[in-house]
Formats: sequence, C-alpha cells, structure tokens
Amino acid sequence: MSLLQEEREIILSNEFVDTFDFAEVEDFVKNASKNLFISHRFRNKDKMLVQPRGGFPTYKKQFALYEFFTDANVDILPLTIDSNTRLNDYGTAQKMLRLSEENDVDMLNGYPLVNHGYRTTRKMITHFDRPVSLRHGTPDARLLIETAIASGIFEIEGGPITYLLPYSKNFPLDKAFLYWKYVERVCANYSALNEPINRESFGPLTATLVPPSITIVIQLLEMLLALEEGVKSFSVSFAQQGSMSQDIVTGAVLKKLARYYAEQIDCADADIHLVYHQWMGAFPTNQNFAEQLINMATVIASMVGADKIITKTREEASGIPTKEANAKTVADTQYTLRILNGLPNVVDEEEEEILTLEVKAIMEAVFNDSADTLWRKVFNSIKNGVIDVPFSPHIINHNEMITIRDDQKNIRIIKRGNVPIPDRCYDYERAQCDLSKDQTSIVNDIIHDIGIMQ
Repeated sequence: MSLLQEEREIILSNEFVDTFDFAEVEDFVKNASKNLFISHRFRNKDKMLVQPRGGFPTYKKQFALYEFFTDANVDILPLTIDSNTRLNDYGTAQKMLRLSEENDVDMLNGYPLVNHGYRTTRKMITHFDRPVSLRHGTPDARLLIETAIASGIFEIEGGPITYLLPYSKNFPLDKAFLYWKYVERVCANYSALNEPINRESFGPLTATLVPPSITIVIQLLEMLLALEEGVKSFSVSFAQQGSMSQDIVTGAVLKKLARYYAEQIDCADADIHLVYHQWMGAFPTNQNFAEQLINMATVIASMVGADKIITKTREEASGIPTKEANAKTVADTQYTLRILNGLPNVVDEEEEEILTLEVKAIMEAVFNDSADTLWRKVFNSIKNGVIDVPFSPHIINHNEMITIRDDQKNIRIIKRGNVPIPDRCYDYERAQCDLSKDQTSIVNDIIHDIGIMQ
C-alpha cells in the first residue's frame, strides 16, 4: 500500500464521512461530462468566464442559488464552504446543518460539503452540468478535496500559503505544505482519468496593501508546488489593487513569469490561466458606488486579459449577499463584458521592469535556500521573512514590510524588512511617496489607504 493510500484511509475514517466507494468514484470521474471541467471550458472559451461567490448551509438553498445563477448566465458555479468545515470541525457543522434544516434559518456561513456527503452533492452538481469551483480557506483540505472531486467539483482553490497566512494565527505551516502536497497528488491522479482537475491559487491574500511583488511570488510558488506533483491545469490570480495602471502591470508580469517558471521545471505543457478578483477590501456602504466599483473591476479584468473574473456584490458592506444580489452582479458583469470593445493596450515598461526585477530577486532567494525540497525552501523563506505578507495574522509571518499608496494609488514598499528587494527597485518605490511626513501622518495615510474604496 502506498503512502498516499495509507493517508487516504486515515483521513476517510472520520465518523462524519460517507463510506467512499473509490472504484465508483473513479468510474464517475472517468465518465463525467466535459461540461463539469473548467479546464475544458478554458480551452474552448470565447470570452472571459464569470464566477460569483456563494454558499448556503442546506441543499435546498444551495440548489436555489444555482438556479438563480443559471438564469443569470453564470459560467462557473461557486461552492463556498462554511467556517466550521474549514477548521475540520465536522461535528459542529453537523449540528448547525440540522438546525438550519429544521428551522429554515442559516446557522452556517457556507455549505458543509463533508456532512452533506458526495452522493447527495453530486446530484446537484450533475443536474446543472456546469463547472463548480470549490472556495473554502482550509489549511488541511485533504478530506474536503476527496469529497469535492467525488461530488463532481473539478476546480479546487487554495494552497498552503494563500489559505494559511491570510486566515490562520498558529496552524503549523509545515503541516499545511504536507497536507496540500496530498491535495496536489490527488488532483493529479484524477486528472489522468478525464480532463485535468484545475487548481487555483488565492491571489488576494490579506487584501490589505499587499505589494504586487509579494502577490506574484506566492502565486508562482504555489503554482510550482502543484506542477511538480503532476497538476496540468493551474490558475494564478490577483485582486483589484486600487490602481488601474498597477493592475495592468501586475497582470502582464504575472502571466509572463508564470509561463517562464513553468518552463524552468519542464512543465511547459501545463495549461496556465489568469484569474482576476473584483475588489476584496472594504466595500463602499453606498450601493451605487459599490456597483461602479464592480463595473470598473470588470473593465480592468478585460484590460489585463483575465481568463476568469470572480465577482462581488453591491451588498458586500452590509452583510452576506442574497442570491438575488449575487445573480444581479453576474448579469451586470456579463453585460459589461459584452459591450467592452476596442480597449487600448496599455504598457508601462518601467513599472514592468521594476516589478519583474523584484519578483525574480525574491524567487532567486527562495531557490537559493539550502533546503532539499521546494516546499522546505518556501517554508524557510517565510520563516526568515524573505516572503512577508502585510497584515497577515499568522505568527510565523514577520510583518516587517510596510506599504503605502503613492499619489496615483499604486501600492509602494517603504520598508522592505528581510524581503530581498533590490536597492534600485527599493529606491524607486520609496521615491514615488512623500516620506517627509512625521510617523503619525504616515500611519494615518496607511489607515486611509486600507479603506480607499469606501
């Protein structure tokens, strides 16, 4: 018995899990409709794909949400997982699911997939016959991913860095790397049966003044960690940052370097896609302003050449969006994409050069770590502050890098900490900002910059 098989048996011995029939699951994946695979949809797309967010506790409400999305002409259906499942607390999720069903009140903030089980969920997934994207935020997603693929969900978001540093305080990072190594192997194994399972990294991170170089480095590293395990379809992503020009530069550099580094590890045959998230920070309370922000993000997604856009709603500032609000955003975004024609090709060669140099310097520092495997090199780089995510709550993250916006709303690095930003790039970043102010004024500027869209 292989190590993967042994680990699988341990994971699936959980008392809240369906009894898995792996022969049946393999047969299902092998014969599944091509329409369920986003990798197939990417290959045959004639437009940018639109995907909302959304997850309800009960099967009935999740089914109704998908009906709304289908009527709104959604391309990719979401399955957002509840926070108890994200923490592997299936017992509490089970209790809250029962209360939700009995009282018709949402006692969970998403769909408890493990508790519903793959046999039940598969009926819903195959009924709508569209790709479904798993959105969850789980450091240990091994059981969740086994259940998702058995259900017909063939796009898996997340990774050991992007689903840990923004969300967790003290979950062990080394364990997260090993758990996600399992996920990558499972996705790669099932990919051999039909179309590839698509893996997607979570680009927004903390969504709080994260500089493009850090975002891109983490996207590239999670991509490489997946590709080295045999994944053949991967989506790198980033979120609207507050500056149209910086988004365009970020998109160009991310696409270029993703292909470059995939080729460096002899994975040029992998399909690599670009995903753009509409604004992930604090939303305007004015719903009319919120709609303008959403429309602007759609325009930017077109200009960066995204393969998929992930939408937000006008209700983001007031609570959990309704299915009606989610469906409206999908319809509005589809309309905006239809009427966008003749957009100019915007290039900023100096900004692209600076960003490329920053990313390559950090990547070189990671690769030069003395550890014997890539995941250990990345682990050490985070532990040593070579990779530093602003405003991460995790105890291993240094939080020594400080960023602020310049007059053009670009995110700039004004303190690099241990991140090996080249001196030339660092001087350029700081020169774009007014650093003559006293410390209190700079802190006030940072607070303002965090809520820039409100």
